[in-house]
Amino acid sequence: MSKFEKKFGKYAIPNLTLVLIMCYVAGYIIQLMGAAGGTNLLGFLTLDPYRILHGQIWRLVTWVIVPPDSLDIFTIIMLFFYYSLGSTLERTWGTYRYNVYIFSGMLFTIIGSFLCMGFAYLITGGMAAETASVIFYNGSYAFSTYYINLSIFLAFAATYPDMQVLLMFVIPVKVKWMGILDAVLMVYYVIMGSLFTKFAIVASLLNFVLYFYRLHKSRISPKQMHRKAQFERKTNEGRAKATRHKCAICGRTEEDDPSLEFRFCSKCNGNYEYCQYHLFTHEHVK
Repeated sequence: MSKFEKKFGKYAIPNLTLVLIMCYVAGYIIQLMGAAGGTNLLGFLTLDPYRILHGQIWRLVTWVIVPPDSLDIFTIIMLFFYYSLGSTLERTWGTYRYNVYIFSGMLFTIIGSFLCMGFAYLITGGMAAETASVIFYNGSYAFSTYYINLSIFLAFAATYPDMQVLLMFVIPVKVKWMGILDAVLMVYYVIMGSLFTKFAIVASLLNFVLYFYRLHKSRISPKQMHRKAQFERKTNEGRAKATRHKCAICGRTEEDDPSLEFRFCSKCNGNYEYCQYHLFTHEHVK
C-alpha cells in the first residue's frame, strides 16, 4: 500500500464522501426530471451488465449517481450521517487509503454484477434475449452504492467501536452494536434475498472484508492506524509551515509575499537575514 501511495497518492480525490453525495444530488435531479416527463431516466443509468455488453458502456460509470432511496427528510439525515462518517474515516486513514476503500467497493460491485449475470445464465441453461433484458433491467437496481455506504458505516464501527451515537436522536448506543446488527441483517438478506441482492451485498462488502483482514494480518489495530494518521497529519502541517527565509526585522517570509527578496548581512555578527526593505536600513548586530 505504501509503495502505491507514494506513486498514486497525488491522484486521490479529497473529500470523496461529499463528491458521492453530490452524485446523489444529480441523481435526484434526473429522477425528478424523468418523473415530470413521465419517463424513468434513471433506468438508463443503472448497472445493467446485459445492456453494457450490448453497447451501453456508460452504465459502468453512471450507476454511481443512482440514489439509494427516494428523497425525503430521513434520506437527507442519512446522507449527512454518512458524510460525517466518511469524513472521519478519511481523516483517520488518509485520503489515498479512503479512496482505495471506496473505489475498490465500486469495482467489486461492477464485477459482481457480471458474475451475477453469468450465474443466472448458468442456472437457467440460458434464456431468451427478451427475458434476459427484462430480468437484468429490474435486477440492476440492486447494484447501487447503498451497500457501499453500508461498508463505510461498518468500517467506522470497526475503527471506533466504543463511540456512542444517539439512536432515534434519543437512545445512546455504541457504534459497534449497530455495526453488529447491520452485519446480521446483511447475512439475513444474503440468505433470503433475491439472486441480485445476494451478489450485490457480497460484492459491495468485499472491500470491508479485505481491508480489515489486511489490518488484522499486519497486526495494525484501527486505533494504531488513527494515531499514525494523526502523527502524519501533524508532521505534514509542520512541514507546510516551515519557510526558507524570514526577515529578522519584520518577520515576513516568502509565504507572506512571494515577490520579497532576502539577503544575509555580512556585517552582522551571526546569520541574520533581512528582506529587501530592511537589508540596508537595519542596525548591524555586533
